[in-house]
Amino acid sequence: MYFKEKALELRRNGLAYSEILENIPVAKSTLSLWLQSVNLSEKQKQRLSERKISAMRRGWAKRKQQRLDITLAIKKQAHKEIGTISENELLLMGIMLYWAEGAKSKDYNISQGVIFGNSDSAMIKIFLKWLKDCAKVTSERIVFEIYIHESSLRKQKEIKQYWAGKTGFPIEEFDRIYLKKDKIKTNRRNKGNAYYGLLRVKVKKSTNLNRKISAWIETVVEKCGVV
Repeated sequence: MYFKEKALELRRNGLAYSEILENIPVAKSTLSLWLQSVNLSEKQKQRLSERKISAMRRGWAKRKQQRLDITLAIKKQAHKEIGTISENELLLMGIMLYWAEGAKSKDYNISQGVIFGNSDSAMIKIFLKWLKDCAKVTSERIVFEIYIHESSLRKQKEIKQYWAGKTGFPIEEFDRIYLKKDKIKTNRRNKGNAYYGLLRVKVKKSTNLNRKISAWIETVVEKCGVV
């Protein structure tokens, strides 16, 4: 009965089951049976609660670090899988971007120009590179429009500086700002200090370029054998 008496003594001193099991070589179920009649003081209960919370936090931190390590390993492997991007690959990337996010010609509007909008600055930068390198569009033909919610009007200067910095264009090119009405109740998360609205890229006199992009898209579809 030495182990049982020792376990009772340690429990009365306020030790947790895990601490007792480090000294008493029995099953946890046995220990639980032995100690069920032991009452702890409020101070001892508080100490155990704090210890439990501390252990949980260490567990969360460990799992978070594991996720970070896994993510880093995945990113390193993914980076290795992408080599140098050729001009033709960039052409295809831009075509697919425009197919997803660009304005297309319709039967009721066959003179649609090139318009591309997104809130992702990296996507905007790739599209601008594509316009310059693949579509041979000069900077003078590019016009920017910013769309923001009414509640963000007070930070319009910061928003203009943000997009100017991301695109490399002068801040004067971002004077066209359009407001979107805020809803009283909304679940949108694109707000706060990290919100810079949506940037729309328009190309002057680009009806024929839009037609060419449409033809590129049709060719990609055919080459993929999905029609």
